[in-house]
Amino acid sequence: MTNVLVVDGERSIRNTLKERLEYEGYRVETAETGTEAADKTSRSKFDVVLCDMAVPETGAIGLLNVLNENGKFTPFIMLSALKGLDPAIDSIRHGAFDYIPKPIDLNKLLGSIRSAVEGNSQNRATIEKTASDSPRTRTADTVSARPAARRKSSGGACEIVGESKSISHVKNLIAKIAPSDARVLITGSNGTGKELVAHQLHMQSARADRPFVEVNCAAIPSELIESELFGHEKGAFTSAIKQRKGKFEQADGGTLFLDEIGDMSLSAQAKVLRALQENRISRVGSDKDIDVNVRVVAATNKDLKKEIAAGNFREDLYHRLSVIVVRVPSLSERLEDIPLLARHFIEKISAEYGQKPKPIDEAALAELGRMEWSGNVREFRNVIERLIILSGKSITLDDVETYAVAAAL
Repeated sequence: MTNVLVVDGERSIRNTLKERLEYEGYRVETAETGTEAADKTSRSKFDVVLCDMAVPETGAIGLLNVLNENGKFTPFIMLSALKGLDPAIDSIRHGAFDYIPKPIDLNKLLGSIRSAVEGNSQNRATIEKTASDSPRTRTADTVSARPAARRKSSGGACEIVGESKSISHVKNLIAKIAPSDARVLITGSNGTGKELVAHQLHMQSARADRPFVEVNCAAIPSELIESELFGHEKGAFTSAIKQRKGKFEQADGGTLFLDEIGDMSLSAQAKVLRALQENRISRVGSDKDIDVNVRVVAATNKDLKKEIAAGNFREDLYHRLSVIVVRVPSLSERLEDIPLLARHFIEKISAEYGQKPKPIDEAALAELGRMEWSGNVREFRNVIERLIILSGKSITLDDVETYAVAAAL
């Protein structure tokens, strides 16, 4: 289970975030001050820290510096009610993974947490894999590339589980599309597994040994998205104290996954369109063009044709991105996959807890198949995790009726 530390001087915010994140299946602890948070991180391991920028005693940046000095390189998501560009840039410059403005958009926060945890897991795997390498051979390119290569050999973390007609169609499409460099637009509701499709497109391509770089467009403030994608030069704006490469450059030779692209600002869309047309970008604050070789895969839960009609999305960019469209079905369209998904998640989650997988009764599986899953596979996984924790030696129909239904309350 993912361990989250929420650090905020306001009790109401701490309690609200704790309640909502625990509902999503996270294990959450809270701290009122930076000193208390530093003490907790010294005694326990956290997968991600959410911290208000003005947290008492240390401030968020002070706490971040303490964690770094102690070797606790935990993904750090900054929360702040401050407006404008400078706080966000300052946070990321000091090493924060992301910056979420208050009032907090829960979907953006959840997306950021998932990206932070997944990225940190990949980094740890890379460190373990390269521990015996000579430091002289650990270039930025090889370090970026190795997580993708590791995933290709294992495949487990990005496996698409299911044998239904609708999900088999998606798998067949991936097998046909992946060897090409065609741009792909992945559509589907939240929680259906669009990011898994993007990973599979990369792992089954000739670019699998090169970087796979993910950008959650919904989790990045609109003021920061251009710098995040294209990088910036020193002095391009306040707090730009050094040159920084953007995601396009980081993904050179590999795949750039633009998740939730429907939330991208129009100004950033124009620059992305140019990058796709000319295979070159320019950093913020620079007139110099940089050639890039990137395969772009995008995903959205929005109807982009409606967004085009509303003036929120460029039609020319839509046509550039949607050379091939892959629609990921909702869980309600593939209910026959629920037994496979249940057993897959039971094995995976039990392994994470270091325990033996629990058997699940056929009656319990049948009841899960009759339930509504508005949150799709993501919600289903959370329910399975809850059942593993709360059930006895096996998962029974009574367990499903008692604990799974609670998710809808």
